[in-house]
Amino acid sequence: MLHDLLRIPVTGRDVLIPVDVIAAVLTVWLVVAPVLGRSARTRTAHPVRAVLIRVAALVVGAGVGLVAVWWTGDVLDLFGVAFTPVTRMWIALAFAGVALLVVVLVQGGWLLRVVAVGAAATVVLAAGLGVNVDFGFYKNVEQAISTNPYPTKQVPLAGSAGSVGSVGSVVEASTWHAPTDMPKVGETFSVRIPGTVSHFAARKAVVWLPPAARTPHPPTLPVIVALSGQPGQPADMFQTGDLGRFLDRYADAHHGLAPIVVSPDQLGAPARNPMCVDSRRLGRSATYVMTDTVRWIREHLPVATAPSAWGILGFSQGATCAMQFSTAYPGVFSSALAISSEPAPRNGSVQQSIALGFHGSASAYRAASPSAIMTAHGRYTDHLTVFGFGQDDAPYRASTEALRAVAERVGMQTSLIVSPGSAHDWNTVRYVLAHGLPAVIAHLGLPSSKGAL
Repeated sequence: MLHDLLRIPVTGRDVLIPVDVIAAVLTVWLVVAPVLGRSARTRTAHPVRAVLIRVAALVVGAGVGLVAVWWTGDVLDLFGVAFTPVTRMWIALAFAGVALLVVVLVQGGWLLRVVAVGAAATVVLAAGLGVNVDFGFYKNVEQAISTNPYPTKQVPLAGSAGSVGSVGSVVEASTWHAPTDMPKVGETFSVRIPGTVSHFAARKAVVWLPPAARTPHPPTLPVIVALSGQPGQPADMFQTGDLGRFLDRYADAHHGLAPIVVSPDQLGAPARNPMCVDSRRLGRSATYVMTDTVRWIREHLPVATAPSAWGILGFSQGATCAMQFSTAYPGVFSSALAISSEPAPRNGSVQQSIALGFHGSASAYRAASPSAIMTAHGRYTDHLTVFGFGQDDAPYRASTEALRAVAERVGMQTSLIVSPGSAHDWNTVRYVLAHGLPAVIAHLGLPSSKGAL
């Protein structure tokens, strides 16, 4: 029963509307309660003044909330994203609810105090749910409290029983005949990819195998390396981004064929941001992804070795990493899908980023930006980058358009996907994945797919 309760969606009207209605009713009742009291016990000495004070508390609280969002988000940029008007509204309402609680606690009346606590809690809950919907993150309570829901699995080395080594090219789809006992859907599980060379302290990676890869004699398939945003974890692309669901749709239409996906941990912890570079202070994140993870994939999974069969995707910090790796290592990756990429690796201010990740060298920091990497490399051959961002995400629109201009200048094939009505959030991620994956998959050597997934 508890498991079923944890699975209740928190983004649907069945939850949102009742919470919003209760929050509104309790708030309105608290505001007008002074003029409704009929007995000496509930009557306020100056009811109109009490109502005005409560209305003023709501206004002042909302104003404080808006100022807090502006200062922490716009001025200090503590969160690395521009908050949408919807999120700002919900945060302002949460502050207003708390301000009303404070006033009612001071004005007195035990019944009103109890109701005020419930009202404030409900308003804060409604605001949290509203912000969650705006960011498109948690779908249910279980997802909010579970760090990685996927079971851990041991994957044998190539050459071991049931394992197939890497070969040069992707299977010809026209020659593939799915066995009758092939599973209907893909499998998502966790694995431990050791930092053998990097010694990077990474969390468990998440792997998605298409139905064809789950057969006793799997075909040689392309592979996509998927990177979460920051804060984040490897499971995010599957739990929140629905990556496995989109690929299941593709596999269902193509006899179980689809790219294998590996989502390693380029962060080390939710609050860490090693910027996908090697540094003394933040660890060797780049080596972990490009040496330890790439080697593990080739040694354990039935993937093609040619760069034409390798792609990389990411969101936000993960998209910046995807751009860094795909541009710096065209001998590994021929395809990239960058959702809301930053113009350069960043951990706090530019000065802090230089100090933390580049040993204080501003020139090394500038050289690590994807634009600088592309310019230094020169012409790329048969390289595709699909860019995406949210329609309401002005900062990342600018960085994406700048990166795309450089990519086209150095000969990359590019396309741009704009998610309507979303910003720097997971609604954007899902939209761009659904519309951008078909082009990436086709470039990796599997059949093209019409329309979105």
